[in-house]
Amino acid sequence: MADRTLRLGAAGLGRGFMLMLPTLAADPRVELVAAADPRAASRAQFEQAFGGVTYDSVEALCEDPGVDAIYLATPHGFHAAQVVAAARCGKHVLVEKPMAVTLAECAAMIDATERAGVQLVVGHSHSFDAPYLRTRTHIAAGTFGALRMIHAFNYTDFLYRPRRPEELDTTRGGGVVFSQGAHQVDVVRLLGGGRVRSVRARTGSWDPARPTEGAYSAMLAFEDGAFATLTYSGYAHFDSDELCDWIGETGVPKDPARYGAARALLRTAASPAAEAELKTARTYGSAQPATAAPVAHNHFGVLIASCTGADLRPTPGGVKIYDDTHAWLDALPPPAVPRAEVIDELHAAVVHGIAPLHSGEWAMATLEACLAIVASSRLDREVTLVHQVAMPPQ
Repeated sequence: MADRTLRLGAAGLGRGFMLMLPTLAADPRVELVAAADPRAASRAQFEQAFGGVTYDSVEALCEDPGVDAIYLATPHGFHAAQVVAAARCGKHVLVEKPMAVTLAECAAMIDATERAGVQLVVGHSHSFDAPYLRTRTHIAAGTFGALRMIHAFNYTDFLYRPRRPEELDTTRGGGVVFSQGAHQVDVVRLLGGGRVRSVRARTGSWDPARPTEGAYSAMLAFEDGAFATLTYSGYAHFDSDELCDWIGETGVPKDPARYGAARALLRTAASPAAEAELKTARTYGSAQPATAAPVAHNHFGVLIASCTGADLRPTPGGVKIYDDTHAWLDALPPPAVPRAEVIDELHAAVVHGIAPLHSGEWAMATLEACLAIVASSRLDREVTLVHQVAMPPQ
C-alpha cells in the first residue's frame, strides 16, 4: 500500500494533547481533522487553528466518517470505554499511557480492537524516545555483551503540578506509579527485552494533602537473569534534569532558577476547585501551545544499562558508552519533529500493517508491572507477573 496521510481525530484537548501537539502539527504523515472535548474554548481554538470539525463527546468523534484514527488523550479512567467505542466504529487508536487502570480493562481493549481489525498503539511513553531505541539496538546486537543490570532514576515536581481530584486518588489511576511509572517501566522493559519475572517495591506517600503515591523504588527481575532498579520521586525537591545538562523531559532547555515554581503556584490555590482551575489554565483553549523547539531528544531522567563489556547511558543527545578502554558518545542529531517515533509506529501499523512494538499486549504488561509496584509495597512481598510479553525480533 502506498504511503498516505492519516486523518486523525484528537479526543481530549488537555495537557497530554498539548505535549503531543508539536508532533501532530509538524509530521506530514498525519493531519488533524477533528477533535472532541467538553470545553467550548478548546473546541473553538482547534477549529480556528486546524479548520477541523469538533464534537462535545468522544463517541460523536468516533462516528465521524472522515477520521481514520483516534488519538485518545483523555483521563486514564476513560480509556477502556473510549477505545472500545472507537473500535466499534472501525477507527484505529493511539491511546496515551497508562493504557488503562486495570488489567481487565486492558484485555477488553485488546479484544475490541482485534475483533474490529483495527490497530491499537499505546503512547507516547518515553520508550519511544530515540536514545532508548538506540540503546536497545546496541543491547540486541550484543555489541557489548549481555545485558546484566539497569539502574534508572528520575526526580521531578510531578506531584505538585496542578491536579484534578482523581489524579490524587490511586484507585482511579492517580499518583506517580500510574502516570510516571508507566514511562519508566516501559523504558526498562524495552531495554531488558520485555519479560519481567517479578517485582519487589516500596512506595512513598508522604504528604497528607496529596494522598497518593509520590515516590517509589522497585527491583524488577527479568526472566533471563538481568535485573533493574527503578526510583522515582515527584516531591519537587531535587531535580534530576540537573544531571542531564538542564535539558528537560521534552528536549527543551530548562531554567534552574525556577526552582520551587510548582509548589509556589500550588500555594495560590485555596481549594480543590481552584487547583482544578489552575490545571485547566494549562490546557488547549486556555494556554498557548509551546513554541520552543527541542534542542535534544525527550528523556526520562538518568539511566545506566550495564552489559558485560560496557555501561550504556542514554542522554538527550545520544548514548554515552563506557567500555573497557574509553568512553564516547554515540550521538543522535536533534529531532526535526519531536516524538516522531510515535507516528513511525502508528503510520507503519495502519498503512503498512506492521505490528507495533507498543501494542495493547505490550502496554498491558507494563501496567501489570506498575500494579505490582503498588501491590508489592502494600503486601510487603515480591509479586510474580504472568502477562509479560517479549520484545519482537529486530
